Amino acid sequence: MQVRRKFLQALLYLLSDAVTSYVAWIVFGIVNGEIWNKEGSIDIDILFTAGILSVYWVIVYGIAGLYKKPFRRSRLHELSQVGKFTLIGVLILFFIILLDDPVYKFESYRITFTQYLIIQTAMISVFRFIITTRTNYKIRTRKMGFPTLLIGNGLEAKSIYHELENMRRSLGYFFRGYLSLEKETEGEGLKSLAYQGTIEHLPAIVEKEKIEEIIIALEKTDSHRIGEVVEKCSQTQATIKIVPGSYDYIIGSVKSNNILGAPLIEIFPQLMKPWEQVGKRVFDIVVSLIALAILLPVYTILAIAIKLDSEGPILFLQERIGKNGKPFKIIKFRSMYIDAEKFGPAHSKEKDPRITKVGLILRKLRLEELPQFWNVLIGDMSLVGPRPERQFYIDQIVKIAPHYRHLHKVRPGITSWGQVKYGYASNVGEMVERLKYDILYMEQMSLALDIKIILYTILVIIEGRGK
Repeated sequence: MQVRRKFLQALLYLLSDAVTSYVAWIVFGIVNGEIWNKEGSIDIDILFTAGILSVYWVIVYGIAGLYKKPFRRSRLHELSQVGKFTLIGVLILFFIILLDDPVYKFESYRITFTQYLIIQTAMISVFRFIITTRTNYKIRTRKMGFPTLLIGNGLEAKSIYHELENMRRSLGYFFRGYLSLEKETEGEGLKSLAYQGTIEHLPAIVEKEKIEEIIIALEKTDSHRIGEVVEKCSQTQATIKIVPGSYDYIIGSVKSNNILGAPLIEIFPQLMKPWEQVGKRVFDIVVSLIALAILLPVYTILAIAIKLDSEGPILFLQERIGKNGKPFKIIKFRSMYIDAEKFGPAHSKEKDPRITKVGLILRKLRLEELPQFWNVLIGDMSLVGPRPERQFYIDQIVKIAPHYRHLHKVRPGITSWGQVKYGYASNVGEMVERLKYDILYMEQMSLALDIKIILYTILVIIEGRGK
């Protein structure tokens, strides 16, 4: 229900932008007297161009992130975003036109540029303003809301619950119950709210009640546990908000929401801006396609070497845990003898008898990872990101470092900052040690950093520092 509702709302904005952009170009043609052909009828080229521009603007606004988080939108912020990215979009359009124009007339283009910018911005803004205002009205009048779970059963929880419930204009929180930290204890002053158990019941309750928002309201005496609670909540897809003053440790970036007397801090899982995410994905696809084409002779040579060296398949498929905790099959060149893990999962080590002769070379030069360009191409992985692990080891790691699960917010990578700095981990302790580099990468994610890590990885391969 949550996904479907968000999809429909985002689709509404998208269709509005597409239709409005189509009309905006026709209006621009009328203003410039170019809508009619010599016969006095509508110029078909104008209509065709308007259709192309509709698609163009949907792509521009999509890259800008204007279709993400379709609810709880600030109209002022939205107008600002529309203005900024429309300006960029129009600049790109007119730059392309100027390149194709043998006669450059600055004055003429300056006027038409300004006209189109004003028309496109105004029309998009008006219709988006109407949709956003209508949606906000439904939320304020309690005709629309979001299933919400409250964590805490003390005075802080009681205070925020009653404040939100008694507001004249609703903020869209439809409470489905509350959880306590440990003991099966109901909170005083929360009798009208369903008690759903302890924090350990969180995943089940979120699933059962289709929770979209979680509000954390802990007492000051429990503030030392906020990291643990946030970690537990981050394993769900719900938006996490915290009552100010009840925390002293937050993992991730935050944004303050002024909600008229009941301010909350929202923890954002979004680590990169939408256009940066698009750029990273395009970079992954382009590099993967080039790599798969160029490395075809290398794949052939390695495949023959592996086949001649030992019995068994050329490729090795193994289940790993990817983005949002979803499993996928990682592809590698086989570097071990068949049935190498017949006695259960085990890390490789120096002079590991399970590794073949060719496998030693593959691992030294990290060539066994080359088939993973296919994993990148189909979207299971990225070129750069935390290395994916098996569930068997994840279960051990989280006992020591619960924040390991934060790595699942992004696509795993063929290479990573942790792998460049630390190398392959040969035990759980080394996995935890490598974790700090991967967390640091997530805090500074950018396309420039990805390129830097790739260059360092190539240097490691050339120097043969793999293990």
